[in-house]
Amino acid sequence: MAAINVKQLDDDVVNRLKRRASPNNRSLEGEVHHVLECAAHDDMAAKRPAFLEASNQLREKTRDRKQTPAEVLVREDRDQGHRDDF
Repeated sequence: MAAINVKQLDDDVVNRLKRRASPNNRSLEGEVHHVLECAAHDDMAAKRPAFLEASNQLREKTRDRKQTPAEVLVREDRDQGHRDDF
């Protein structure tokens, strides 16, 4: 099994990882293992072709529908008293 040595890691990053590890009942090293394993399994490049195919199919299905610009929807929502500062 390989070992990785990460040098010059900001103290704030280490502290945040420790805080993240605690509720998961993991050590700092265990949390770093978990984060790296998750990152390695979440291969966005591999997902891109399927995403593009799905978005192209959706675009084709909705081609003739009237589209409302996002800024209009946001303005309507804000005018109704909803806020986005959550």
